[in-house]
Amino acid sequence: MKYQGVCIAVKDVNLSKRFYQDLFDLEVFQDYGINVSFGGLSLQQEFEWLLGIPKESILKNSHNMELYFEEDDFNRFVEKLEQRNDIKCLGEGVKEAKWGQRSIRFYDLDGHVIEVGENMKMVVRRFLDSGMSLAETSKRMEVSISDLEILLQS
Repeated sequence: MKYQGVCIAVKDVNLSKRFYQDLFDLEVFQDYGINVSFGGLSLQQEFEWLLGIPKESILKNSHNMELYFEEDDFNRFVEKLEQRNDIKCLGEGVKEAKWGQRSIRFYDLDGHVIEVGENMKMVVRRFLDSGMSLAETSKRMEVSISDLEILLQS
């Protein structure tokens, strides 16, 4: 068996397709009109028809899952996000975890939670570029030096 990805319910597949293309630079893998696949993420209009369930049972803002992305240029992504008027953030915007990774959570056009986190390799590079040693970075991130070296080589 092979995992193929996630399919999410959307109200307007064309609007959602543009949202994911514009914000995440995703490329369409397959487009079947009411179903669009980017490879690992698919958008399905008329989700209730697909599942054979009542339309009113499709929830919005269910807060029981999120789509997770990582970004190398996190600052550029946040600037891109701030230029949009169709984004509603969860919480107060960018947060930094105790290990140093910055992330932001927001809703897509249909109320699905999206998290975009700073690529962990870039977190390590940010700490090293700020003047921290590898040992200090290891302590700050609570990760072994050997794991950081492997991450930096990937």
